[in-house]
Amino acid sequence: MQRARFLHFAEANAEWDEARFAILGVPFDGTCSYRPGSKFGPNAIREASYNFEIYHQEHDFDLEELSIFDAGNLEECGSADATVDAVEEQVSQMLAAGKFPILLGGEHSITSGAVKAYRAMKRKVGVLQFDAHLDFRDEYLGQRNSHACASRRISDIVGVSNITLVGVRSICKDEMADAKRLKLKYFTADEVVERGIAAVVDDALAYLKPKDIYVTVDIDGVDPAYAPGVGTPEPFGLTDRDLKMLLTKAAPRMVGLDLVEVCPPFDKGNTAALAARLVREVLVLKGKQK
Repeated sequence: MQRARFLHFAEANAEWDEARFAILGVPFDGTCSYRPGSKFGPNAIREASYNFEIYHQEHDFDLEELSIFDAGNLEECGSADATVDAVEEQVSQMLAAGKFPILLGGEHSITSGAVKAYRAMKRKVGVLQFDAHLDFRDEYLGQRNSHACASRRISDIVGVSNITLVGVRSICKDEMADAKRLKLKYFTADEVVERGIAAVVDDALAYLKPKDIYVTVDIDGVDPAYAPGVGTPEPFGLTDRDLKMLLTKAAPRMVGLDLVEVCPPFDKGNTAALAARLVREVLVLKGKQK
């Protein structure tokens, strides 16, 4: 995999062969159903990544200790189906080379491609999804790989018992019926408020039996007060610290990450800054694991 010429993620200065972490942008928002623009998310996240200190005082860890490769952005494929296939191919290369993949979206339809890559490599993973929406439609506006079908497609790949969601507060009637019928496990935003994020995430992680966990973060799971720049904002959400806690607790079992639905046209960079800071948090948390 060769480095493209572009603004790479801060501290992503390693070459492919020596890198432990590999970052890939997926600038696709072709199934957008409300506010377009998440295809600009990957570059906005990269730009925002330069705002932060290299040293993380909370962890007493310097990001310069890590070997990070930024592969640039996936070429726009035109359709959701083609994008999912291209993501699977790229992530498969990362896994075959022993890299920890980090995907920057782009919309949530890209996640199934990454999860397919683990199956192709015969690696069993559970999936922890942070999201305001259940995303469990079997199809939406004629597309099975719509962003509104993200968790449904993931469940098709790993099995419905190997995915769980945290932060949900928007479900359509048909999704609710299917979730009950297929026994999809999810935790609502109200439950997080009532019980606390630590207890909910502990339960979510206990539910997922595979040792390895892929984490997919739809940034709209965070309340619009903290993350206004998203494609489908949903009030009454969780805080940025709630999401940070989820990533911290998931980190020991985490084998890959995507962070999607940052939509730069709808704020002044705050959402991209949060996304960049969260990616850096994961890099530090995984970097401390030898």
